[in-house]
Amino acid sequence: MEQVRILALDIGEKRVGVAISDPMGWTAQGLEVVQRAPDDQWLERIQQVITDYEVEKIVIGLPRNMDGTIGPRGEACKELGEHVQQRFQLPVVMWDERLSTVAVERTLISADMSRKKRKKVVDQLAASWILQGYLDAQRGSLHD
Repeated sequence: MEQVRILALDIGEKRVGVAISDPMGWTAQGLEVVQRAPDDQWLERIQQVITDYEVEKIVIGLPRNMDGTIGPRGEACKELGEHVQQRFQLPVVMWDERLSTVAVERTLISADMSRKKRKKVVDQLAASWILQGYLDAQRGSLHD
């Protein structure tokens, strides 16, 4: 079985949630949250993750409106996806992230996690949610 590590990014205005797949591409694990500054310095940390984990593909959460259309945030994410693809020379897949943050927030609230603690992990968990959805869809398409 081919081993490919996939990186997922949940890109927000201030923070970027980072998740990584296991080598077999079955599960997503939240890795960290990277603070996003106006410059591209946060991408240096992403480069380190790509190198450390020998990443071969990047999945970026694409925020869509509930009707499926892409608004200004989605367009900004697509532009950033192109920038990431050019910078790292890796395939980038934009993945529908509708409801990922909402689902993660609900899970954390039901786990009775304080708002302060939720804020620290929600982006990382949203990246995991996005990546797990992508991995599950890929596995499903292998069995069709």
